[in-house]
Formats: sequence, C-alpha cells, structure tokens
Amino acid sequence: MRKLKKGRKLSRKRNQRKALLKSLAGALFLNEKIKTTEVKAKEISRFAEKCITRAKKGDLASRRILAKYFTKSLVKKLVDKIGLRYKKRKGGYTRIIKLGPRKSDGAKMAIVELVK
Repeated sequence: MRKLKKGRKLSRKRNQRKALLKSLAGALFLNEKIKTTEVKAKEISRFAEKCITRAKKGDLASRRILAKYFTKSLVKKLVDKIGLRYKKRKGGYTRIIKLGPRKSDGAKMAIVELVK
C-alpha cells in the first residue's frame, strides 16, 4: 500500500524547498516575526518548532545539527536566547495569524511569529 510523505511541495524541487525553509526559518529567528503566504507559514512553523526543540537541549550534537541549516551566529542566538526562553514550554513556540488575500494575486497571507 502506497503511503504519502509528510509536508507540502510548494511547487518546488526538493533542494529548492529545503533552501526556502532554511531562509524563511532563519528570518523568523532573526526578526521573530515574518509575513508570508499561509501555506508557507504552516510549513515554516513545523520546521521552526523542530529547530527550537533541538535548541532547547543545547548540547554539542544539537548545535552541530542546527549548524547544518543556519549560520554560526544564528545557531548561537537560537541556543542561547530562544532555546532558553522556551526551556519550560513543552511545545507551541510559533503562532500563525491569518491575514487577508494579497492584492496582486489573491494569495492568502499570514504572519508567523515566535510566542513570547
């Protein structure tokens, strides 16, 4: 029986999709709030939650795994600031706020932000 893979394709090939997720998640961690389409917001939220959970551990292995996706300075911020902020929280680190459609093409827009 054929099983479906998790995640959305976002009309991109695998390497382009991974690059998009890395860059959007990096922007989310730097600015703590980004505006994007609703579908991308849901995918970024999944990826960011996993990264924050990894950052909460804060050990060397976690830092190395995060270094595969982000720059050294961003990994430091993720582990030292964001990871510590959510140390006692069990999950739900991101919030998606839905906005109206974009004027140019009518795409559903959303804001993704880190919960305080």
